Amino acid sequence: MADWSPSTYLKFEDERTRPARDLLAQVPLAAPGRVVDMGCGPGNSTELLVERFPAAEVIGLDNSPNMLAEARQRVPGARFDVADANTWVPEPETDLVFANAIYQWVPKHLVSLTRVAAAQPEGGVLAVQMPDNMAEPSHQLMRQVAADGPWSERLKQAARAPLLPVRVYYDALRPAARRLDIWHTNYNHVLDGPEAIVEWVKATGLRPFIDPLEPAEREEFLARYLELIATAYPRTVDGKVLLRFPRLFIVACKAA
Repeated sequence: MADWSPSTYLKFEDERTRPARDLLAQVPLAAPGRVVDMGCGPGNSTELLVERFPAAEVIGLDNSPNMLAEARQRVPGARFDVADANTWVPEPETDLVFANAIYQWVPKHLVSLTRVAAAQPEGGVLAVQMPDNMAEPSHQLMRQVAADGPWSERLKQAARAPLLPVRVYYDALRPAARRLDIWHTNYNHVLDGPEAIVEWVKATGLRPFIDPLEPAEREEFLARYLELIATAYPRTVDGKVLLRFPRLFIVACKAA
């Protein structure tokens, strides 16, 4: 895929940052020494971590040069480096690994999460949020348009896999944890219209579908997708649309 676009991603900054705030509110640490923001993106989540833990060493990691450049400008008090969530292991004494909306992109993320948790020190916290929206119309319709168009062969593998059952995460992380919280939150984002839903997913979930296409194909794909989205998300009484967005949260505190 092409590199990520910070400006496109941040069009819905408040809505995208809200889950990070909700995840951080459940982190039971008072004064961690080292905090890592895995998949820091443009730094909106890193900014929250610096505000919450001003005395900590805060490190943002991402594999996108564009996102890291934006994050460095936004949060000069943190350090930012390139890292691959597929293989990354925290440095010793990393008290908090904060991962907001990154591990859903990692094909074998359960292996990655258990590896990260095992490497943390006693009392360390792994805090994870992942979108769990593959069954939502927004994502079902991506797959439908991909399968029905002239690009179907090229986009056969475009969709990411759905998340695993909650019990699988619990059973994998519980043995090393003294406390493990897992929950879902269903957000209903109020957006201006169907076009706003398309703009939202263009920055994230649609990227594997439209990045491989030629410009004319991309326009046709988006036009077909928008038509279906407008039907799936009818306007409310005030002319808005509600984008339902389920997310899975995990906070694992390692046994001392």
